[in-house]
Amino acid sequence: QVQVVESGGGLVQAGGSLRLSCEASGRTFSRYAMGWFRQAPGKRREFVAAVSWSGSSTYYADSVKGRFTISGDNAKNAVHLQMNSLKPEDTAVYYCAAHPTRITAAPENSYYWGQGTQVTVSS
Repeated sequence: QVQVVESGGGLVQAGGSLRLSCEASGRTFSRYAMGWFRQAPGKRREFVAAVSWSGSSTYYADSVKGRFTISGDNAKNAVHLQMNSLKPEDTAVYYCAAHPTRITAAPENSYYWGQGTQVTVSS
C-alpha cells in the first residue's frame, strides 16, 4: 500500500504565497513521479504541476506558469509546490498524486492520491 500525505495549505490574501508539501511512502516502489491537481467546488479535478520520475523535468498548467514552482526530493519521495502571486481563482482542494512511472495532465485512477489540502485565497 502506498501512502500519500500532503501538508501546507490554508487561507491567504490575494497576492500572497503558500507552500504545499507531499510525501509518498510504502510498498515496493523506490521512486515516484509526483504531481499536484486541484478541484474547486462544482468543477472537475484539474492538473496543476508535475515533476518527472527522474526529477529532471517539470510541467505546469498554463494557468499557474510563472507563479507556481514544483520541486522534487527523490531521496524522500517528496514534492513541494511553492505558490506565489495567488489569485482567488486558485481556491481549491489541492491533491498530491504519485505514480511509479509518470504523471500526465489527466487525473488517472492509477495514481496514488492524497486526501487533499484546502487552499483558500481571499480577494
